[in-house]
Amino acid sequence: MARNFQSLCLIFSITLSVLLGPNFAVASSIGVCYGMVANNLPPPREVIDMYTSNRIGRMRLYDPNLEAFEALRNTGIEVLVGVRNEDLQQLANSYSAAQNWVATYITPYSHQIQFRYIAVGNEVIPGDSAQYVLPAMKNLQNALGNRGIKVSTSIATSVLGVSYPPSAGAFSQDTMEYMVPIARYLSSIGAPLLANVYPYFAYIGDTIDISLPYALFVSGKVVTDGRLSYNNLFDSMVDALHAALEKAGAPKVQVVVSETGWPSHGNGKVTTPANAQIYNANLISHILSSRGTPRRPGNSTETYLFSMFNENMKPGAAVEQHWGLFHPNKWPVYPISFL
Repeated sequence: MARNFQSLCLIFSITLSVLLGPNFAVASSIGVCYGMVANNLPPPREVIDMYTSNRIGRMRLYDPNLEAFEALRNTGIEVLVGVRNEDLQQLANSYSAAQNWVATYITPYSHQIQFRYIAVGNEVIPGDSAQYVLPAMKNLQNALGNRGIKVSTSIATSVLGVSYPPSAGAFSQDTMEYMVPIARYLSSIGAPLLANVYPYFAYIGDTIDISLPYALFVSGKVVTDGRLSYNNLFDSMVDALHAALEKAGAPKVQVVVSETGWPSHGNGKVTTPANAQIYNANLISHILSSRGTPRRPGNSTETYLFSMFNENMKPGAAVEQHWGLFHPNKWPVYPISFL
């Protein structure tokens, strides 16, 4: 009788989920980046269906793609949406341009799409556009009004001049003039710093001092940093950013990992589907455990995996085209669960 009752409950739960839609289905807090640098991807509506069927609760979009927005309506998926790097100068120099951006891309959808953050530029610090990031952030945040959506910017870990040990983390001399004011502004509005964190690149840049198991979350070795202990490179890199934020006068700013992942092809035995699966599966387990990092324990690091698909038009080495969790035909590159 008890078994029959459990079966009925399961059937009811599944039926209710179908009838009421993905808002009522269990969704993971893990995000996945929806990159579109390819000419063979399924249409956005099918992609959003893949997010809901795989119970992926968050998405990063690199620009305000209106076709994706239409498909995202009433799905309950939380969205981190980007501002194109080429739009930063205009948004920095004109409040009216920021108002128009919000009126075009946010206002028509804000009642049916849960916008989480707006990434004002992606990896533009340092560089020619770095000077426009903070003014554009301020204009957009003011234009957003009281919607509860926070602006930030997505940085590469190369903004750090020192990253090891993590407690020594500090912004480099050529990024400090931008990062310190940005960090303090984020603190003033209660927004996180978005960061693209790649243990893969750290590992291939220093295979002598960094072991592959440490980069893949499978090392039995513990690296100590004063009173703190690290058993994986991801936490070490995130905490180096936390230390840099503290030194910049923004100790309360959290780090949201806006990209991380491991490629499945393109660089010999390091980039295999097996290694990519190990990294991403262990990362998901680590994030969902809510353990946080040694420097910020008990505070789960919000994280977005890169990327949903292998993207065949990404420039650069072959490895750049093989970060996907799925092939463009929607088959998984390797088994992965987001719950």
